[in-house]
Amino acid sequence: MANEPKKEAKEKAKGIVKEFKEFISKGNVLDMAVGLIVGSAFTAIVTALVENIFTPLIGLVIGGVNFSGIHVTIGDATLEIGLFLQAIINFLLTAICVFIVVKAINGLRRKKEENPAPPKPSKEEVLLTEIRDLLKEQAKK
Repeated sequence: MANEPKKEAKEKAKGIVKEFKEFISKGNVLDMAVGLIVGSAFTAIVTALVENIFTPLIGLVIGGVNFSGIHVTIGDATLEIGLFLQAIINFLLTAICVFIVVKAINGLRRKKEENPAPPKPSKEEVLLTEIRDLLKEQAKK
């Protein structure tokens, strides 16, 4: 009887491992993993676009103001207000980039939906077309 709890624990562990294997091998988990990887790559692209193109352009438009240097000192504490403002600006620019990409993708999807491929003819339609063509050939003879 002393071995029974150990045996139950081993069986329970095997069941959990089996369940985990099934969970990992399901398509949803793999799709999610691919989504995370692609999302990380997309984040790098958007970050580069914001930091290297949009932010310098906005800096030119507003006269080269650098928000990151703005801070307030209260006693021994320094409040980095400029860094917070820069983070807000980066967030807004990133959101605009993502919005533009999503809008473009949705536009392409709508175009595809508006111009769907013609449906394939059914077997009956194919047979009827062949019969029609054969009758036309016989009428010519």
